[in-house]
Amino acid sequence: MCGRYLITSAPEAFRRLFGYREQPNFPPRYNVAPTQPVPIVRIFEGERQFALVRWGLIPPWVDDPRKFSLLINARGDSVNEKPAFRKAMRRRRCLFPADGFYEWKDERGRRRPYHVRPKNRGPDGSPIAFAGLWETWMGPNGEEMETAAIVTTTASRDIAHLHDRMPVIVPPEAFALWLDCRNVDAITAAALFVPTPPGALEAYEVSSAVNRADNDGPELIVPAPPDAPEAPAAAKREKKKDERQGSLF
Repeated sequence: MCGRYLITSAPEAFRRLFGYREQPNFPPRYNVAPTQPVPIVRIFEGERQFALVRWGLIPPWVDDPRKFSLLINARGDSVNEKPAFRKAMRRRRCLFPADGFYEWKDERGRRRPYHVRPKNRGPDGSPIAFAGLWETWMGPNGEEMETAAIVTTTASRDIAHLHDRMPVIVPPEAFALWLDCRNVDAITAAALFVPTPPGALEAYEVSSAVNRADNDGPELIVPAPPDAPEAPAAAKREKKKDERQGSLF
């Protein structure tokens, strides 16, 4: 799964990679969490568009989002059958700009966070793209909200020791295929739901400070020293509930 990720490249680097006309200016984010506004790239009137949506997909048929489980991930092996995702898979595919993500490994009763990133990004640290699905939810009083989820697949050999799932990373040469909902059907697009090739990713342990969504800075991706103790309670103030699964309201 993917419950936290990073958007740290310069805005121009994202614009150059994804080819949208908009010129958004946004700061680096080292701890993107569910329910937060996140950038996506989609097709609008035949061109790629940068848009901000809420991370956590709400299908249009939901009556009350407060009573609906937040869908931050969509399993690639079932998106064409699940009612929550199948229409978006046919008509509303998108890309999530990113620079990496976090995964947690259960070890001796403790969940250790790891930063996962491309192994060979080059000197400019070019960003990557996760496959995503977006929807528009409209409430009974005319309120409207755009939301999205990240599509996941089986974990690559590089990170399978951390978790059995990972985000689908779409290579630049496949952006057009994934985004073209008009000419590329859902079954064809699903061929992209494969793990990254062996050797493409690297992962290293980081501080448990990333567990708290309020923490957001470059110190979160500093490698943790061997056998590092957990962050002091006063610093992390973790709740028993998993903060990666937030509420929209």
